[in-house]
Formats: sequence, C-alpha cells, structure tokens
Amino acid sequence: MNNLDYMFLPGFLGTRAPFFMDVVTLIVAILPLLIAGAISLARNKYYKAHAYVQVFIFAFSVIVLIYFEIGVRMAGGFNAFMEDSSVSYKYAFIVLIFHIIISVTTLIYWSKTIFTVKKQLKAGTHKKSGLKTFIGVVAISLTGIWVYLLMFIF
Repeated sequence: MNNLDYMFLPGFLGTRAPFFMDVVTLIVAILPLLIAGAISLARNKYYKAHAYVQVFIFAFSVIVLIYFEIGVRMAGGFNAFMEDSSVSYKYAFIVLIFHIIISVTTLIYWSKTIFTVKKQLKAGTHKKSGLKTFIGVVAISLTGIWVYLLMFIF
C-alpha cells in the first residue's frame, strides 16, 4: 500500500465518493462559515486576527486544492467519477466548467485581495474586495457541492 492509497478508500458521507472527495467536499462546504468568522473578527475590530485568519484560510484552501487535484488525477479524472452517475455527462460537465470558472476567478481575486490589502485599505476598497471574495467563496461552495451531488449521489 503506498502512502496515498488511503485517499481512495470509501468515504465517510455514505456515497460512492472516495475518502479524499468527502474530505474536500466537507471543507468546501464549511469554507464560507470560516470566511464569515474571519469577517466577524474585522467587524469587531480585531484587524490583526482577521488578517492572520484570512491568510491561514487562504493557504489552507490552496493546500486542499492541491490535495484535491492530486486525488482527481490519480483516480482518473472527471470521466472516472461520472461512470456510476445517472446524470447526463454533458450536464455534469457544464456544471463542472461553471464551478471551475468560479473557482479560478475567486482564487485569483482572493489572492489579489490578500496581496494588495495595504493599497486597498488606503484606497478604502478593501471591504468591497472582501465582500466580492466572500460571494465567490460561497459560489465555490455551492457549485462544488452541486458537482459532488451529480457525481456521487444522483
């Protein structure tokens, strides 16, 4: 058994999904709540804590994304996951593309928000950038769960 074989054991959510997909989906599902908690810190004037928590959540999310990509590639990709689904491949693929577009756009925008925070604070645009990032994270969560449902439940 190699070091990554555990990723492909049956998941814990009671679906056809492998372990790694359940882990990633659970994290994606709670990500908006984590971001909301970080925003709450800023609203309560804990700006330094807000900054640290946001950077931690961002870095953790990138690590989860890498873990996810490794698992998907090793498992055979989207096609392999769709084999047991009763959902139309074309429909699921369109939803997946929609999810990827939202995810990539949000990741870029979130990165920009973190790396240009001082400039944004001076310009008074950080709160607006943070809100846009939060909306993107919520959209990632919802579309990620949607993809999971299409591949492993329906």
